[in-house]
Amino acid sequence: MKQRTPVVINILIIIGLLIVFYYLFVQSYAFLASPYFWGTVVIAGILAYIHGAIGDLIENNKFKKLSPEEKAAYLAEKKVPFLKRMYLAAFKKQSETEEKDILIDHGFDGIMELDNQLPKWWVGLFYFGTAFCIVYIAAYSFTDFAHPLSEYEKEYKEQLASIEEYQKSQPPVTIETAKYSADNIAEGKELFKTNCASCHKEDGSGGIGPNLTDNYWINQPEKTLFKNVFHMDWNGSPTNPAMRPFGKNGEVSGAEIEKIAAYVYHINQEQPPVTPAQGGAAPQGTEAHWEKE
Repeated sequence: MKQRTPVVINILIIIGLLIVFYYLFVQSYAFLASPYFWGTVVIAGILAYIHGAIGDLIENNKFKKLSPEEKAAYLAEKKVPFLKRMYLAAFKKQSETEEKDILIDHGFDGIMELDNQLPKWWVGLFYFGTAFCIVYIAAYSFTDFAHPLSEYEKEYKEQLASIEEYQKSQPPVTIETAKYSADNIAEGKELFKTNCASCHKEDGSGGIGPNLTDNYWINQPEKTLFKNVFHMDWNGSPTNPAMRPFGKNGEVSGAEIEKIAAYVYHINQEQPPVTPAQGGAAPQGTEAHWEKE
């Protein structure tokens, strides 16, 4: 007569499976604080105890029918702890007599085949994998679990929220704290297209407004080019009302002006100028002699 799995082990397995299945559908561990989850655990535990009690009755009935030697062997085996018994069963080898009983009546090249049963741990993993696969497919098909697009949207919103929270906790960027960074060029280009391209063209070569790629500037209130662009974008031009104070008006933030200034610095200092022969506006103002950043 085979030994049965203790009720406590069955309950632990059931709780583990419930956690896995709940997580597949809820997609967070918030259910651990839910009374519905723990209600399910209690009900499953009661059912496991009822199942164990019925198993005990059947086991006692079978035990009465055993011979004295079989009873002694069964009681001796029952004294072995469950985990040790599982370990021994996983690596148990058959005796010569047992091998004869499970020997299949065919072979090849002197190799005989035994009709061994699969280990219980292997069978258990197989059934668990099958059940998990079914539940996983159901969760994937009818919920947002594991959907790459849904996960992307969720993570994207979380990142935007974290960026917004970070920006709230950071002091505003001013002309004193603004610094040039090549990492801001790409975003600065997009901001420049939105706020500045109508007068200076997308490449900064000038049209209604001056050519920002050459070294001639009408207003030079700052000693460095980057700070000068920040100053003009924040305060506007005293000689040209079309160049309004975008920063003071609240149309762009200091952080955005920092990126716009990075892009203008890039096209002025790190790119060749767009000459009038290439479609750029003619130089305006006086030649600048910027200090290095």
